[in-house]
Amino acid sequence: MNNKEFIAELARRTNSNAKETQQKMNVLVQEITERLCEEDSISISNFGVFETKKRLERVLVSPTTGQRMLVPPKMVVGFKQSGVLKNKIQ
Repeated sequence: MNNKEFIAELARRTNSNAKETQQKMNVLVQEITERLCEEDSISISNFGVFETKKRLERVLVSPTTGQRMLVPPKMVVGFKQSGVLKNKIQ
């Protein structure tokens, strides 16, 4: 399912038009992005938890050349599914 199909289905289920639904989705994604940039976690009931984690500095070795490379620390986004979502998928 692509974005256009997803928005059309949400609009149908909520009895609104696609333009309003797209605007609401944009606000939702923007808010999630802002919270994650502030290193907050976001819990959505019956869905899961988005959270930021700090990945530590590490050394990688190239398998072809054997050259060592230092990878700097960075922030990454993680997602944990809720038990309800896991049960529905399986």
